[in-house]
Amino acid sequence: MGMTAEADKTCVRGCCSSSRIRVTLPTSSFALLSQIAKGAESIVYEARLEGKRVAAKKPILSTTDDLNRFHKELQMLCKLDHPGIVTLLAAHARPPNYLFFFPFYENDNLAEALHAQEWNPSVEKILAISLQLAKVLQYLHNIGIVHRDVKPANILLDSKMDAQLTDFGLAAYEKDLEVISLQNWKSSGKPTGGFHKRTMVGTLIYMAPEVLKKEIHTKKSDIYSFAITINELVTGVVPYTDRRTEAQAHTVLEMNYTEQQLTSAITSEGLRPVLASQNSGVPSRLLSLIEQCWNRNPEQRPSADSLVESLDEIILQYKNEVLQNENINSSGVFESNHINAATSCYNHKKQVDVSWSVQGEVSAQKLCTDTEFALNKWLNPSPGQLMYYPTLSWGSFATCGRRDTMEDTHFLLPHLGNEKYVSAFGVFDGHRGAPAAQFAAQAIPGFLQSSGPFHSPSEALVNSFLKTDILFRNELELQRCSTKGTPKDWHPGCTAAVSLIVENRLFVANAGDCRTILCKNGHAVALSKDHVASCVDERDRVIKAGCQVRWQIDTWRVGSAALQVTRSIGDDDLKPAVTAEPEITETLLSPDDEYLVIASDGLWDTLNNEDVISLIKDTVKEPSMCSKRLATEAVTRGSKDNITVIVVFLNPVTTVERIY
Repeated sequence: MGMTAEADKTCVRGCCSSSRIRVTLPTSSFALLSQIAKGAESIVYEARLEGKRVAAKKPILSTTDDLNRFHKELQMLCKLDHPGIVTLLAAHARPPNYLFFFPFYENDNLAEALHAQEWNPSVEKILAISLQLAKVLQYLHNIGIVHRDVKPANILLDSKMDAQLTDFGLAAYEKDLEVISLQNWKSSGKPTGGFHKRTMVGTLIYMAPEVLKKEIHTKKSDIYSFAITINELVTGVVPYTDRRTEAQAHTVLEMNYTEQQLTSAITSEGLRPVLASQNSGVPSRLLSLIEQCWNRNPEQRPSADSLVESLDEIILQYKNEVLQNENINSSGVFESNHINAATSCYNHKKQVDVSWSVQGEVSAQKLCTDTEFALNKWLNPSPGQLMYYPTLSWGSFATCGRRDTMEDTHFLLPHLGNEKYVSAFGVFDGHRGAPAAQFAAQAIPGFLQSSGPFHSPSEALVNSFLKTDILFRNELELQRCSTKGTPKDWHPGCTAAVSLIVENRLFVANAGDCRTILCKNGHAVALSKDHVASCVDERDRVIKAGCQVRWQIDTWRVGSAALQVTRSIGDDDLKPAVTAEPEITETLLSPDDEYLVIASDGLWDTLNNEDVISLIKDTVKEPSMCSKRLATEAVTRGSKDNITVIVVFLNPVTTVERIY
């Protein structure tokens, strides 16, 4: 390949090198396959590295600072060598693809195991994971490294359900942190997960009080995060909530606290997650150790060395008690029988993955038995009479923003049903999980293409929303009744905005708080209204339908789920009050109409309609670039939600007109 072995072990900058790990690879040696996960900082793929199945982490590098952090993380990973840290197999530190390669783990991370699969580890496994994680922190702290993002989502589980710490994107040497001033500290990383503060790194519900007060992150801050994580392992619920499912827990957090209120309660009032009870079966000394580790005063928390020593004693005492109670003479029984039983229990519980996108497509196909498309019935029988046909160009951009997971999805169908003058574009914003959005994004286009007896586009849109809602809720109930482990109290939903362009007519269907605007002669025209409980008409409708609406924290919310939206697909626990019936607007397009913007509420949380028009005015008139500009601006202004943006230009833009 024209590259020496020595060159393989040095990055393109020359700042990263390793005697045992290749940091520059021939492009023929690896291939990225399917996406496994996407976060605010990176995308993880299943991949092949020299024929072997691996996981590839591709950092999202938007700025020079991001690239610098990649090299800093690579330098650190090349030096780490511990059985409790996920092994770096290789890296590719050369443009255009900057990648980390790690072993592929069949099991979930600890957060998914606890909250998606509802894994209930044995006491023995809890103690084993606690010790494994403590030994990793001991190793890191002894070489001067602070991880700064210890949490269940960053703990992978191997085939024996042993813990492996990962994600060193925020890790730093403590000596480097000590020289960072409060003025420039805010540039040291981007926040991830849950609630966020732009001046901090980490995830708020795992952050130590001193970090929330903008003091420097220390080794003792990692010990605090360790305590929150182990208590979560014991209780099985997301910190500061009573819910196992992360999507539900996110709603509970928003319902009970603003970001500022939660921060204040942790730092000033000493708020902590509910400690596991004695009934959990774990040794009382472990519970006492957890409390010591999350002490408000960092000086009162144990060091990692002391933590390992205490856990060794707790485990030895527990093993002796087990041996006495069961009259077992061989200490090896503890490791083999109990831990293998825990692993077996998890594998039995582990949910078979459901592709909700595939389910949506298949469900629509089953119901639409008439294969004759009705789309041609929407077209003008005398097309020559039309004075104007819009010329479309389209693009989109989607980002999970400052959340750890992506619950939005969308579709771009410029020639629906192979009809030249019929186009459809849709945005779906999931809540309480992504399944409803994934399902709807496939089902609705299917219903539109096979619209059966419905002869008007408006009727077809309403019909597609309502049928999708019914089919999704039916499919969800089938999953609950199966043996696949779907939680009984899981009620995912999504809001939706779909634009249907038929020749020179524009139909917009909206249910929820996604929004669609039209730029006409340089001004914003709203084509949808937000269906939220703060709207008096919507609130009254929901109440009349028999559902409770209450003022909570900062806005009106619907039912025990505390949703802000009053219309959605899914959310079966709130039907029929939270209806899936969309509101429809119809617009006759003309040459004065410049473009459409369809976006999830993550955009509109920080940008108003006129802001969007102004930003596009100062952007190259290419739809994908405009979409990305809007989304990134929303993140910069503090949007905390997933963001999906579609921009559809309705007229051709010449080279001269691309910036004006």
